[in-house]
Amino acid sequence: MSQRARVSKRRRLQPRRGVPGEASCRAHLEPLLLFCEDDQVTLCRKCFLAQEHGSHVVRGVHEAAETYRKLFRELLGTLKQKLEAAKSLLAEEQENMGLVQAEEQNFKEMLKSEYKMMIRLVTEENAMNFQNLQGYPLNPHLREASLRPRMKFTAELEEKYQETLQRLNSLGRENMSKLHESEVRLYEQIISLHSVTAELEKKCGEPSLVLLKDARSLELSGVSLLCQGLEPARITDPSLCQRPGLSEVLELFQRPITLDPKTAHPCLVLSEDLRSVQLRNVQQDVPGNPKIAPGNPEIFDFGASVLGVESFTSGRHYWEVDVEKTTSWQLGIYEDSAARLMPKASEGKILLMGSRMGTKYTLWAFPPLKGMYLEEQMHKVGVFLDYKYGQISFYDVTKRFLIYNFSDLVFKGALRPIFSLCFPNEGTNSDSLSICLPDVFVV
Repeated sequence: MSQRARVSKRRRLQPRRGVPGEASCRAHLEPLLLFCEDDQVTLCRKCFLAQEHGSHVVRGVHEAAETYRKLFRELLGTLKQKLEAAKSLLAEEQENMGLVQAEEQNFKEMLKSEYKMMIRLVTEENAMNFQNLQGYPLNPHLREASLRPRMKFTAELEEKYQETLQRLNSLGRENMSKLHESEVRLYEQIISLHSVTAELEKKCGEPSLVLLKDARSLELSGVSLLCQGLEPARITDPSLCQRPGLSEVLELFQRPITLDPKTAHPCLVLSEDLRSVQLRNVQQDVPGNPKIAPGNPEIFDFGASVLGVESFTSGRHYWEVDVEKTTSWQLGIYEDSAARLMPKASEGKILLMGSRMGTKYTLWAFPPLKGMYLEEQMHKVGVFLDYKYGQISFYDVTKRFLIYNFSDLVFKGALRPIFSLCFPNEGTNSDSLSICLPDVFVV
């Protein structure tokens, strides 16, 4: 073969000028002007005529590229939104780690305060019993017999306290483990989202043939990331961990609280014995009570409230309230003076608020506002006040466990029980609260 013939042959085998890289078909040496959607490959004219692509969807390269470019831009916008949502959720989960630890510590401190209060009450009761026995011949058997029930009670209380601490520790570890797993999962999602969005941005600016390479694979990667859920860790609220609290010791301080009609909101109807209060939709005039006019938010900002007649400036006091017939209520104490319980306590109140919506039941302690959740409705709530030691505790009377307590408070004035019912959004409301009388009243 002559030199001229060899040069001519080499030129025929080389791709056409102006078509860079793989712009020509390797098999037929013709321009790649078509794109097979089924096989996701570029084709030349001869490839298109081949039998294997006969039933496939084939479009021009530029048309197919523009379709994918538009799709990639839409996908990119959605993925960027998800990326920001993932970053936001990650920040929340990291913040929750500190909140969960603080919440766990708060409940431990509350439990410790309750335990110390119970031990203090038992110790003082024992001392009082021995004081009452002074002047009588000391019988060792009598002394041992009188001590035995209290020693047993103290031992049981210590056991329950330790068991509850263990449950709180276990719950705390479980919650932190869930949050750490959520953190790792979100980090991985964020890395994947960063990678795919960067690749999509790059693809959108590339020539048609380069854009179409692995286009379907990139699309599926983006769609797959969109399908992955962004869910926070499902942590368990420490308030669901029941805390021992109510005992027969507290019942020694139970008081027969009476409602004060002079402080009753016009929407409230009090029973004749002043032990029950009901909410009506028709306002009733309360003669001689100018300070509770409807426009005055001094006491009645939640709904319709009434104070107890009793006023406490010392001692220990306990009362129980039946809340079964109401959907939204408040119980607690109100400082009936210009001084306040604490600098940040709104209007001198310490409250427990309950609300039922359908089958869900939520409790709120205030101040500060702290939410707790219950699996079922509460029937009776016990309220205990220790004026000297600055403690207020709320109990589930039926299940005999502590709901929440406030400790180390500083009281500066007279305290009165407060009872509130929530105003209905519309229509009538027959919600009612009833104060439970003690079986035996001890002065």
